[in-house]
Amino acid sequence: MNTRTVRRALFIAYYFPPCGGAGVQRSAKFARYLSAVGWTPAVVTRPVGSESDFAPIDASLCPEVADVEVHRLEGPEPPPHTGWRGRADRWLRLRHPFASWWVEGVQRAAVRAQPFDLIYASCSPFESAVAAMRLARRTGTPWVVDLRDPWALNEMIIFPTRLHRWFELRRMGRVLRAADAVVVNTPEARKLLLARFPALRSRPVSVIPNGWDAADFAAPAPERSDDRFRIVHAGYLHVAMGRSERRRRLLRRVLGGSVPVDVLTRSHVFLMGALDLLAGRRPDLAPLIDVRFAGPVTPEVREVAEGRSVSVTFLGSVAHADSVALVRSADLLFLPMQNLANGRRASITPGKTYEYLASGRPILAAVPSGDTRDLLVRAGNALIADPADSAGMSRLIEEAVERARAGRRVPPPDPAVLARYERRALTAELADVFTAVAARSPSRAEADGRRR
Repeated sequence: MNTRTVRRALFIAYYFPPCGGAGVQRSAKFARYLSAVGWTPAVVTRPVGSESDFAPIDASLCPEVADVEVHRLEGPEPPPHTGWRGRADRWLRLRHPFASWWVEGVQRAAVRAQPFDLIYASCSPFESAVAAMRLARRTGTPWVVDLRDPWALNEMIIFPTRLHRWFELRRMGRVLRAADAVVVNTPEARKLLLARFPALRSRPVSVIPNGWDAADFAAPAPERSDDRFRIVHAGYLHVAMGRSERRRRLLRRVLGGSVPVDVLTRSHVFLMGALDLLAGRRPDLAPLIDVRFAGPVTPEVREVAEGRSVSVTFLGSVAHADSVALVRSADLLFLPMQNLANGRRASITPGKTYEYLASGRPILAAVPSGDTRDLLVRAGNALIADPADSAGMSRLIEEAVERARAGRRVPPPDPAVLARYERRALTAELADVFTAVAARSPSRAEADGRRR
């Protein structure tokens, strides 16, 4: 008989401190606050030392999860294939050594983390869901999959051909149908998921958004000594990918590996165009504007800002606390997204959106129709333009500068809207999913008996 009163969740999260970047925040915050709402996480994650543009090392996050039980896979992690080998993997759908290393490594680490009452897989990588599925089958433990982005339905993922996308959708459906519950982070993602996989209507598919942590905003906002108008962007700028996909647009349309999407708008290209237009129309304002970018800096990213009439500073990847401080110092926050054709609604909301809102600063949102735009309209503190509309952005920036010079502030976001996305509240929602799944599932002893 199980006499434990504290329920344990095996928490599979490839992105976890000291790994930093946007992808780590959801897992780190859930792991930090789950114990307060009835579930103790035992995290299985990657080895220390792996780093990439999407996952820089941010040791400042470690104190937040210092009390969390962590089991790390043994390294080294198989590196990604590049060049012709990488193309062959992609076109021939070859199984990369990473998949076996991660899936099998999770199985071994789970033995060290026993016992547990539920398995939770935070994706991506989507092999985390495969690992959870196999572990659940072997142990008779219920499992929950959390799609931070909607896998093969994500408009930002571009497959070589329509057939490649179909194969991945088939794999996605097979894995998700095996889960006891599915979590997504936007209503539009849930809508797409249920339309593509009607069989999932028979099980819980919950929307638990990304969010912001009140603890990150507890201290006073940093004071500034300058009188410039500061525009801030925090995160990745998809210049190289955007340009590449524009060159391949016709081929992509013929091969059918993606929905019609313009990734270049998820960069600073059109912001820089807007600022050039403003400088030409209002040369008196250009010297007042100071643009700051925090995030990975590539030669393509830097080239876009060269020779501009406004001051531009690239800070590179910074610790999360420094990113929050920079966001809170802004006069205007820049939020760009991919552009979609044919009236399609975006199925993802950038994680930075919620911390932008929590800062209380005005947001210049170059976003398509979808959940992000709907959220910003409800919040009430965003200046909204279409993603590629440099002229519209230019006018909105001019209005924002003039408003700031006159001492008029944009009202802060609606507190009721903001409260919905606080990390503790979101963690309580995840705990409710866990509890409901555990209540519907047989005990481990019953499952073992059935297998015998």
